[in-house]
Amino acid sequence: MELTNLVFLVAGLAVLVIGADLLVRGASRLALRFGISPLVIGLTVVAFGTSSPELAVSVQSGLAGQADIAVGNVVGSNIFNVLAVLGMAALIAPLMVQQQLVRFEVPLLVGLSVLVLVMAQDGRIGTFDGLLLVAGLVAYTVYVIRQTRREVTAVQAEYAKEFSAAPAGWLERLPVQVVLVLGGLGLLVLGATWLVDSAVSIARALEISEVVIGLTIVAAGTGFPELATSVVAAMRGERDIAVGNIVGSSIFNLLGILGVAALVTPDGLSVAPGLVVFDMPVMIAVAFACLPIFGSGHRVARWEGAVFLAYYVIYVTYLILAATQHDALRGFGATMLGFVLPLTGITLLVLWTHQRSRENAP
Repeated sequence: MELTNLVFLVAGLAVLVIGADLLVRGASRLALRFGISPLVIGLTVVAFGTSSPELAVSVQSGLAGQADIAVGNVVGSNIFNVLAVLGMAALIAPLMVQQQLVRFEVPLLVGLSVLVLVMAQDGRIGTFDGLLLVAGLVAYTVYVIRQTRREVTAVQAEYAKEFSAAPAGWLERLPVQVVLVLGGLGLLVLGATWLVDSAVSIARALEISEVVIGLTIVAAGTGFPELATSVVAAMRGERDIAVGNIVGSSIFNLLGILGVAALVTPDGLSVAPGLVVFDMPVMIAVAFACLPIFGSGHRVARWEGAVFLAYYVIYVTYLILAATQHDALRGFGATMLGFVLPLTGITLLVLWTHQRSRENAP
């Protein structure tokens, strides 16, 4: 059984990479054809598509009475998106960040993260909370579509100039582009399913708690479509898709996945105290950290990506130490609170101040 799980784990990763490549190819060409910017494609079609494994896992977990996995999956996926996915993509190629993300999407992500924490203060994300979140998703989607209509002419001119010299081939045909997008999404869902199912089976055999499974293995597993898509997009030069996918997926996780899961689960989703006290504040801090990072020159440098990735390793290490009650937990936590976190806060403050001074300079 363990060998079978390992085989499906490796196969799931391979299928994810193939699906991500197909999705990025098709989505970037569809953006050109319809005059939609790659950023918007990343924020909507790609982001919602790559988040479909999280939706399936959270809804199934909620209906099965495993609320810890359902909520932990969303919180853990958002932390994974910013720290691991953004970090890995930026390590491959520095990512350019559009003004729209800094001015609207990232502040929206911070606000939604705070809202979810407020909703969870009573230990439950109820049906009414879920209704509000889903309504927010509808409003956000309408806003993005309206923004797209305003930019169509300018975007068509920009991308027509970029790709006008490219010879017309099979990739330029609309049916092929649609098949690539749908086929890529299908492979992402299949690969994520294999990966998550095998990883959870291995974790349960090792007697790891459901909260930790949801925050780490399931969150990272269902987040692998975002990771594969953003990394492939960065490698192919589609950096707007890479960044838009990360931010859009995180917004969709909070509004769509958590909202739908709370709606379909009888009596809503119960929230473990540990999530409210520790993991949700971490999710807020991670989202907030994007503001000075994205705003400093409107790019994410390789060293910033390395810092994000290192913090994800630290976060997972803390979860494992806490779950096992390891002797190193106290010293590890003291180091984080007394040195690493203050140093990070100072660094982010310096970056933010530097960017503000540059913007206000004559």
